[in-house]
Amino acid sequence: MKKRILITGGAGFVGSNLAVSFKKKHPDSEVTALDNLKRRGSELSLARLADHGVAFVHGDVRDPGDLAVNLKGGPPEVLIECSAEPSVLAGFDTGPGYVVNTNLLGAFNCLEAARGWNADVIFLSTSRVYPVERLNSVNFTEEETRFELAPEQTIPGVSPLGISPDFPLAGHRTLYGATKLAAELLIEEYGYMYGLRAVINRCGVIAGPWQFARVDQGVFTHWLGSHYFKRPLAYFGYEGSGKQVRDLLHVDDLFELIDLQVGKMSDLKGSVYNVGGGPGVSLSLAETTELCANITGNRTEVKGNGEQRAADIPIYLSDNSGVSGDTGWRPRRGPVEILSDIFDWIRSNEPQVRSTLFP
Repeated sequence: MKKRILITGGAGFVGSNLAVSFKKKHPDSEVTALDNLKRRGSELSLARLADHGVAFVHGDVRDPGDLAVNLKGGPPEVLIECSAEPSVLAGFDTGPGYVVNTNLLGAFNCLEAARGWNADVIFLSTSRVYPVERLNSVNFTEEETRFELAPEQTIPGVSPLGISPDFPLAGHRTLYGATKLAAELLIEEYGYMYGLRAVINRCGVIAGPWQFARVDQGVFTHWLGSHYFKRPLAYFGYEGSGKQVRDLLHVDDLFELIDLQVGKMSDLKGSVYNVGGGPGVSLSLAETTELCANITGNRTEVKGNGEQRAADIPIYLSDNSGVSGDTGWRPRRGPVEILSDIFDWIRSNEPQVRSTLFP
């Protein structure tokens, strides 16, 4: 595959890893990363991008003029839309401006640019498009170290395999989720009205090296880093048990999927997939604590706090049946490998990680 690829949010965790992976696997491809460098730590990706032959454009998806880029070989043939304000808590304290303008207006600007280039689009959406109250209503059981999805469910689109795209969308979901869902609706209309070829991936928690994480976005990296630097943690909600569960997906597994999707766009265009680790690659916070202690050799204080935070849910697992059936893709890396890769990255970049995330 030889393509001209533009990745928005290209200096962020997901975007930068995808850019580097595309250049490694397809060195003849022209890969450009565009980013506004707003998120702390994203500036540290610039040297890595350059070392791997990825061009960088300092731009903001909120400004359509910044998207008027021409690559050396011509306009982009593929746009991978990774730009976002990714925090589920975005807008609760600061107002809606940045999250709406970045996630919705920015997506619109990206679609307009792609329409002008006649480029294919891979859009990274989120599991947070599903309504909070509905997710809180799924049947689950409480086991020794985690919650588990029950075999019997009353809501369509949920089973022990996880949440599928058939899960109902009516209800509130946070501004973050709402802006991503609204962008999905725009993509559907662009496909119908203008013939735009696009695939939407509703991702669960993505994890791996080069994630400058926060507790509200990038919980597994935050957890491992807190153990590494011996910083205190807390289990919020659910009686402070730490039994809430998320699946996690190694960013390299995500690349392998997107690489397949770029090559099969004619067959996959118009598809909406749930993408994550699924039941086999999932952890509760309590389980994560034990793994982080084993990997780092450090124990840190973890307090129980029964206070329920806004938009929290007890369990989310991605049902990958759709994407696996259409592409043959499955996640290959398990929780121990994911957390170990994060540990190795922190250890190799300790001064930068400490100053950025744990000053």
